[in-house]
Amino acid sequence: MGHMGAMGMMGAVEDGMIDLRSALSWHLTANHYPPVPTIMIDVAMAAIEAGNDEDWDRLIDLPDGVEHRRYGKRVPASAVIEYMHLDAFIQEGGNDGGLRG
Repeated sequence: MGHMGAMGMMGAVEDGMIDLRSALSWHLTANHYPPVPTIMIDVAMAAIEAGNDEDWDRLIDLPDGVEHRRYGKRVPASAVIEYMHLDAFIQEGGNDGGLRG
């Protein structure tokens, strides 16, 4: 599934069939191996918002008890987007299309 599955989920979000939080829950838990814990959904949403703003260096706070081995508790949005394969959820041209939670 991978990228095509993520694109399909983003299409469902755009069509109003599912909310972004639910789409990310599916993407992180079913479209990754090993699954990314759902505690990371807010991190993914913050990274997507930064990507839509084309602010790739924005630092995203990680949840309590989670640290990145290189960046620690605050990770650049670009690293989160790459790690979680969130590119399908970024709107072209930095426009978020009104997508929020």
